[in-house]
Amino acid sequence: MDRQKLQQVVEDQREEVSRWGTRKLCQRREQGAFCFESELAQVVIGVRRSGKSTLCSQALLARGKPFAYVNFDDPRLAALQGEDLDELLQVLYVVYGAFETLFLDEIQNIPEWALFVNRLLREGKQVLVTGSNAKLLSGELATHMTGRYLPIELFPLSFAEVCAFKNVEEGLSTRAVGLRQRAFEDYLRWGGFPEVVKRPELAPRYLPALLENILTRDIQPRAGIRRMETLRLLTQLLLDTAPTCLNYQTLAQRLGSACMPKTVQHYVDLLKRAYLLIGIHKYDTKSALRHRNEKVYPVDVALMHARPDTFAGENLGWRLETIVLLELLRRTRSVGRDIYYYRDASGEVDFVLCQGRRVLALYQVSYSLSDPRVRRRELGTLQRVGAKLGCDRLFVITGFERETVEKENQTLHLLPASDWLISPLPEETFA
Repeated sequence: MDRQKLQQVVEDQREEVSRWGTRKLCQRREQGAFCFESELAQVVIGVRRSGKSTLCSQALLARGKPFAYVNFDDPRLAALQGEDLDELLQVLYVVYGAFETLFLDEIQNIPEWALFVNRLLREGKQVLVTGSNAKLLSGELATHMTGRYLPIELFPLSFAEVCAFKNVEEGLSTRAVGLRQRAFEDYLRWGGFPEVVKRPELAPRYLPALLENILTRDIQPRAGIRRMETLRLLTQLLLDTAPTCLNYQTLAQRLGSACMPKTVQHYVDLLKRAYLLIGIHKYDTKSALRHRNEKVYPVDVALMHARPDTFAGENLGWRLETIVLLELLRRTRSVGRDIYYYRDASGEVDFVLCQGRRVLALYQVSYSLSDPRVRRRELGTLQRVGAKLGCDRLFVITGFERETVEKENQTLHLLPASDWLISPLPEETFA
């Protein structure tokens, strides 16, 4: 790449960095996960436009030390190759002077990037990396950096973060509870992508464009997809029906006779790598059975409806279930907990929280329990499965109901989502 053009891009991006400190930013819980005292690369992974760059900028600004920055998602750097990285490093020294910390944004676009980062670490540099593909962790990093990195997984904004950003009142007054419930109803529909949180009226245009960018920029170039229309149709189908248990044979039939189940499985894997879909497995003590019947969810509830030709509807229960899963992942994945769903002849429990083989808690999700039949089914199933698995921490996350139910020596805690989502994190303290 022409050096003069390369320097112009770096200079332009430096001007962008100079404005970071003037923006109103949402404080993210994951900011505490950075460890600048270590010699490890800090790697932030998550879906496109979830706030990875902002998270890194907050952590760096709070640290108060100078750093250099490159955003590889800039179209002007699209032709950059691995052999150009030495030239880029020289340009960074020209623009920034001597630096010890380097922030490489959306670096998965560059071939041989992992070798470049590994070299910087050997030279004693502190490196921050963001990427929109989970293969960064399972592939390039694991192969070339052999444990010399600290992964930080980032989802779109949580409800607590949205409330803090919008200055939603805390407390238990009638006013505070009402305003928080109103904010939750908005979150149930529009989710947590930062741009949508700031400007929800833009969602009908912003979200379809974001989805297309994920398919064409995070999946197609890396996987060499030729049948993009099939991938788009599968994506639409899964987002319309999520949460859904995967059946590759059925999906292949719905996509047409030319599509094979193995192709569908490959495409689903790509959608999960790009963090567009989140998968959990069925709970079973046998490992072989545990990895069958995977259930997938969208990474944000807004993707369930804000797309052209969507048929997902307004199922509040499915939306709430998705929000609860994402919150459980935020609270527990970083501390080594696993989440499954449970299903057998006695019924289905939405989420089983485990530490190894030990069941820590069960979560049932129901937007409303006002129908006596729904109440009996949801509470009865949770009670039976709790007894079967020997678990006494039983929770029902609801749209607005709060109650403690004592039944047959079991205690079921019914909690409104608007409170549970901003509460202290008991899931992290389960021993």
